[in-house]
Amino acid sequence: MKRNGKKIKLTPVSTLHYIRLVYRSALLLAFLAVYISYRFRNGESVEKILEGRPIIITVIWTVFTIEMIMRFFPSKLESPGCQKQFARNYVKTGKTNIDIQDNNGVMLVALIWIMFNGVFGMLHMLGILDDGIMILLCCVYSVCDLICILFFCPFQSWFLRNKCCSTCRIYNWDYAMMFTPLFFVRKAYTWSLLVLSIALMLRWEITFYRHPERFAESTNGYLSCSNCTEKLCTHKNQLKSLWKQIAEYSDNRIKKLIK
Repeated sequence: MKRNGKKIKLTPVSTLHYIRLVYRSALLLAFLAVYISYRFRNGESVEKILEGRPIIITVIWTVFTIEMIMRFFPSKLESPGCQKQFARNYVKTGKTNIDIQDNNGVMLVALIWIMFNGVFGMLHMLGILDDGIMILLCCVYSVCDLICILFFCPFQSWFLRNKCCSTCRIYNWDYAMMFTPLFFVRKAYTWSLLVLSIALMLRWEITFYRHPERFAESTNGYLSCSNCTEKLCTHKNQLKSLWKQIAEYSDNRIKKLIK
């Protein structure tokens, strides 16, 4: 990967994001294959099949539980976006004006997310969707979560208008949003993930209202580009550049065909 003629290496944090993207994508494809195979051929519910192989549930549950527990503590292997809540990452800039531009879009995002998932929840209660679909939806969300971080985030572009993930107001909402469909799956292993994700989000919100200065780039130097440990803007800018090149190439081809 190069920028301005210089080779850029993936940072440890970015590398970990890609590893998560790979195994979450593999989990999604595997679960989708199992759902299609067993649901439409044997008519047996997917969750019962998984419960018949508890080692699978245990491994998946453990991985996501460890990921969430790590978010409760400072870590160099986590994104600055979720690490800015900790006191040790608060670097005073000398300014007192707390400017958090994306705070106004928070309630709108929450409302849209609740309404969006409420539709799936209603279909589940009506018996149109089963527990397997709700778990599959979580798998989709888990992959989309990494896509938002690495490539394109609709919340950032359309609602929050924040500079990057480091300054994102709702970064630690990701697990709660990811596991929202599990509210309708009444299993101990699903509700435990949901409860832990909500606890993580509540801790984030409490910290925000007690120490908003940690969440603003104007007052926290840790959020400046020079202190960033991800450099994910490089990936996203390259993607934008690629799409621009594709669009220009397509336009030129169309013009030549018209002539």
